[in-house]
Amino acid sequence: MAMQADDRVPIEVERLRQALDLAQAHGAVTEDAAGLPVQEAAVLVPLVLRDGGITVLLTQRTDHLHHHPGQISFPGGRVEHGDGSPLVTALRETEEEIGLHPRHVEVIGQLPEYRTVTGFAITPLVGLVRPPFELELDSFEVAEAFEVPLDFLLEPGNRQRHRIEYEGVLREYFAMPWRGRFIWGATAGMLVSLADLLAVIDP
Repeated sequence: MAMQADDRVPIEVERLRQALDLAQAHGAVTEDAAGLPVQEAAVLVPLVLRDGGITVLLTQRTDHLHHHPGQISFPGGRVEHGDGSPLVTALRETEEEIGLHPRHVEVIGQLPEYRTVTGFAITPLVGLVRPPFELELDSFEVAEAFEVPLDFLLEPGNRQRHRIEYEGVLREYFAMPWRGRFIWGATAGMLVSLADLLAVIDP
């Protein structure tokens, strides 16, 4: 799957760096998974530098997976013994899932840890991706990879609040519908976390 080239680094990158510098002062975002054993995980939030602006590279999981089948997510997964750090996990899982080599990724910081209702403690690493690059999807885990404009995902008017009952408890979550796709749950929550950090940086 070929991606178009882009040699321009958008001005917004400096704002992203400043916002991520603030992230360490924020506590974890939690969906309240009380009583569940914590499973450490890491994801890459890939920001692709396109001529028309920054896009976010997302994946749609295949329908047969045990965890979160069919959902839209960032590439990533559980921290494995020997990874050494969440960064190693995120880059390893990204290459395994979508074939994006670490040489195309410049990690510029991380968002606050995100703890899901299912017991995952996720470290989101934010990386700049510079085209050209090729993707090779793991067909077992990833049904599709696609890009969404970052500006769309950061706009508060494009996000919704929904409710779902999980194990007898009514819980709220963010959602961002985009061109027939439904970006929700932890993925949407991490994007809202990024938007909140950027909101305190002067444009």
